[in-house]
Amino acid sequence: NVLQGTPEKIIQEMKTSGLRGRGGAGFPTGMKWEFTRKSPGDQKYIICNGDEGDPGAYMDRSVLEGDPHSVIEGMMIGGYAIGASKGYFYIRAEYPLAIERIEKAIKQCYEAGLLGQNILGSSFTFDLEIRLGAGAFVCGEETALIASIEGKRGYPSPRPPFPSVKGLWGKPTCINNVETLANIPVILLKGGAWFSQIGTETSKGTKVFAVTGKVKNSGLVEVPMGTTVEDIVYEICGGAAGGKSVKAIQTGGPSGGVIPKDYFKTKVDYESLQKMGSIMGSGGMIVMDEDDCMVDIAKFYLGFCVDESCGKCAPCRIGGTQMLRLLTKVTDGEGTQKDLEQLEQISFAMQKASLCGLGQTAPNPVLSTLHYYRDEYNAHVNKKK
Repeated sequence: NVLQGTPEKIIQEMKTSGLRGRGGAGFPTGMKWEFTRKSPGDQKYIICNGDEGDPGAYMDRSVLEGDPHSVIEGMMIGGYAIGASKGYFYIRAEYPLAIERIEKAIKQCYEAGLLGQNILGSSFTFDLEIRLGAGAFVCGEETALIASIEGKRGYPSPRPPFPSVKGLWGKPTCINNVETLANIPVILLKGGAWFSQIGTETSKGTKVFAVTGKVKNSGLVEVPMGTTVEDIVYEICGGAAGGKSVKAIQTGGPSGGVIPKDYFKTKVDYESLQKMGSIMGSGGMIVMDEDDCMVDIAKFYLGFCVDESCGKCAPCRIGGTQMLRLLTKVTDGEGTQKDLEQLEQISFAMQKASLCGLGQTAPNPVLSTLHYYRDEYNAHVNKKK
């Protein structure tokens, strides 16, 4: 059906569906495809971003291991829509089973004539290759990912130009996350209008979350956009484990923020979480109970970002290290109110001046815990460890 229709028709169907990037940025998929299609270039590429690096997140891994063909089909449809004849899977080397399953699925597609020259007797030619990421969190950022595929060090580059204009080897390139691509075959099967009936006005469809931490039933949860945090934590995951009460939930990994228990009526969609000072991110959710210290949580995530910073730009490289130094001072019982003010100042500088999403969002866990749990920071500052 796809090969009988025009690429423009497919892009229109994607726009009708309202599907937005499931990797966290939430950019409309149809628009991204359209930009890449309209960019002039003799060769175009489509890339599947399977570099899932957030602590506690394993949504993409589950899709790659459990239904690799849906992602391959999504890539082929995307390739046809934007005019790409080549696609790359960029997958974490730490996911050996996912890599094995994708390799097998690609082989099966070539054997069945679904990949290669003149697919199903049409003029469409499409080839797929796998590239492995070596565990660098920053390579989930699209320009760093492109550099890594090209065999260079995984450094982000300034945008614009965006990959849809100048991407892999300088050619127009479309990058979609695993979960985004897995949604595409079913959208075209049932229609964009069907998909757009699920979810909220601005966030369509369902989203998979990896709920871990202090909950009775941890695991992968697929819910319509707009489901409340309360429903996810209590109805689906059974509330807190170990008889303690839930204190907060952290969404969006090292780039996200915390949502305190008092705000659990918050709907889970792109806009609502942003208003709360968090992000949806790729879909990690970590539940915390009353034993957890929010300053320690912020320190853990910041430490992760400092370790994973590529060091290319000063705001992230220096800012992150200075923030970690101040947070360590606070948790050691030697902090002052001035240190807390400095933490906020450095955070705003990093958000404004960092080159890529890693540095821009690294202060989020600190800012959101400072906002909602200032009393815990004050308790540390008042010489209570």
